[in-house]
Amino acid sequence: MKITILNGTNKERGTFEEYLEKLIESLSKMKNEIQYFKLRDLQIKQCMGCFGCWIETPGECIIPDDTVKIRRAAVNSDLLLFASPLVLGFTTSILKKAIDKMIPIVHPYFTVRAGEIHHKKRYKTYPLLGVLIEKEIDTDEEDLEIVRAIYERVAIEMATSLVFFDSVERSPEEVAYAITSH
Repeated sequence: MKITILNGTNKERGTFEEYLEKLIESLSKMKNEIQYFKLRDLQIKQCMGCFGCWIETPGECIIPDDTVKIRRAAVNSDLLLFASPLVLGFTTSILKKAIDKMIPIVHPYFTVRAGEIHHKKRYKTYPLLGVLIEKEIDTDEEDLEIVRAIYERVAIEMATSLVFFDSVERSPEEVAYAITSH
């Protein structure tokens, strides 16, 4: 399985990043092909909502930055894993910025899916989505349901499905198995 992991933590060498390294090791032992991006080390410019990625340079953002590598890896993956600690109840701003820059992978044209209007697919296939979070000290079930619901909507907009949502409370080996069971 080809897996692209977007590490949204802002902390270098913190416990979340150490966990991700163990997860990658476990996934690699299971013969998965991993592409790993530490978002904080990349140049990710803000989406300006200019629609240049649909009109001027179809499929590519007109604002040059490192997200071109992320998009290419993502669309060529079987699974795209968004990994982030929760900060003030949601995933980090750097991960949100990277997700915003994924809009070129769909067309500006619309279609109806599941009774709703969504962007048409640009590609034949899209990666399944997964989310791995580190809870805050006061994270409760309602917080998790809100985050999950938002990422289910992200999946719909990206013409795919959210197939994995979990936290680092389970061991990296257990999470690796859960990720690859889809």
